Amino acid sequence: MHSTRRDFLRNTALASAVAVAKPVAGFSILHKGLQPDEATIGHGNYTYKVDKNWAKISVNHTPLFNCHEMVQDSKGRLIMLGDCTRNNILVFDKSGRLLDYWGTAFPGGHGLTLSKEGGEDFLLITDCGWYQDRSGAWNRQAGQVVKTDLNGRLIFAIGHPRTIGIYKNDEHFMPTETAVAPNGDIYVADGYGSDYIIQYSSKGEYIRHFGGHHNADKAHNLVNAHGVTVDLRDPRNPVLVCSSREENCFKVFTLDGKFIKQIDLPGMYVCRAVMDEQQLYAGVCWSKDAKGQRFDSSGFVTILDADNKVVSNPGGAAPVYKGGVLQPTLQAANPVFQHGHDVCVDDEKNLYVCQWNAHHTAPVKLTRV
Repeated sequence: MHSTRRDFLRNTALASAVAVAKPVAGFSILHKGLQPDEATIGHGNYTYKVDKNWAKISVNHTPLFNCHEMVQDSKGRLIMLGDCTRNNILVFDKSGRLLDYWGTAFPGGHGLTLSKEGGEDFLLITDCGWYQDRSGAWNRQAGQVVKTDLNGRLIFAIGHPRTIGIYKNDEHFMPTETAVAPNGDIYVADGYGSDYIIQYSSKGEYIRHFGGHHNADKAHNLVNAHGVTVDLRDPRNPVLVCSSREENCFKVFTLDGKFIKQIDLPGMYVCRAVMDEQQLYAGVCWSKDAKGQRFDSSGFVTILDADNKVVSNPGGAAPVYKGGVLQPTLQAANPVFQHGHDVCVDDEKNLYVCQWNAHHTAPVKLTRV
């Protein structure tokens, strides 16, 4: 009975959304100075046409608060995670048509990772614990990581590390992201808590943790470990790329937590790294102004090549290197994004940019030119 009622409500809402066919941008308060949808942004070989009206959804049936992350599944569908508990998960085709929605249990819905096992897709959903109540006030609770199938069926959950003795009583757990290694190991980034990267087996069994704030060599510390990604660009030497967002950099570790190097991105508060072939893509949640101060209501996308050199900044200024050193990167003169939180690269090399705190706007599509 519950399933039948749920399917009826879902189908009714989907039909209504198609009938209304009003993209989110049609009812959102857009940031002053945003470029028109026909604008082309980016640099070099990575330029894109902007489409803010891509997502065809209805504010009445599928409202949005913040669009945090998006992945593409094996069937080509685009799966988005947000923090509105009327529909944490929205599923689109590449034209922006809403195919499905589900999820009411993640008020702090933040991180979304696709795991492929034995020909089947699974999701790792991270609830960071930060959420807004009906009054608009922000609240905090313990975060969680859950594994589900693509229909939302729970496989298992990873709880507070204190329950297995690896956190002290005064250490907070507010996870922001996960990554999955080729052997199935799961890495959890505690980016709003204690800034550790915690490694578990594919079954959720604790292995080790690293990062945090108290290493003898400060280069090994993480400050706002917002994202973690397995980098397979060299298949013989897979590594972890971890965001240290407050330090405007990525830090690279071995899969067993040994520090390798730092990739400096001055002026960029980068979220998780997204790998596609030999490129690394990332949302920039804030940029700095000309005086070096963090500039709110800013953000863009950055793209790095196989050598981790920035080759394009859609929505930002062109990358400039002097003596091999990247210079501070500012937002473009005509802003396109607010708080770029994640980038999804589809199978045609188009991008979908999820934004945080951007007037409830849906993901923006960037079509490769």
